[in-house]
Amino acid sequence: MLLPFIVLIGAMFLMTRSAKRKQQQAAQMRNEMQPGSGVRTIGGMYATVKEVNEDTVLLDAGPGVELLFAKNAIGSVLSDDEYNRIVHGIEHDLKSDSDVVPDDASSLTETDDSDDEAAAASDDKSVDLGKKDAPEEPADETVTAEAKSDEEPKKTDGDSDAK
Repeated sequence: MLLPFIVLIGAMFLMTRSAKRKQQQAAQMRNEMQPGSGVRTIGGMYATVKEVNEDTVLLDAGPGVELLFAKNAIGSVLSDDEYNRIVHGIEHDLKSDSDVVPDDASSLTETDDSDDEAAAASDDKSVDLGKKDAPEEPADETVTAEAKSDEEPKKTDGDSDAK
């Protein structure tokens, strides 16, 4: 009967210990901020640190846009490569030696002459996606259709005399 209480207290101890460790890491990260480093706020805004004070940080969010944030509002300090990739779309050249993924699957298929023949064969056969021509209707049917449309009340755009 004493064993479940000991296990519960041990689990609570481990949870609070890991939470304290995360808080200490976040505080250390915020204290290591320097002007010029890229950050992401807890609201998801990316900016560059312009000035670091005791409890606040002055961020440069764009040309002529300076914002004052509490240090606790900084979610993470980003590396220069990561900040440039996210904000400016600049990729670091570490992957320059790797293969480039094609935009389409044409380079993934075989490039033999059989592909050229298949493409030529598909070009020769045209597909008509248009509506087939219907046989002409006799003129007397169109006259009866017009007579029916005269018998039906005509629609107006809201200004009717009926009340």
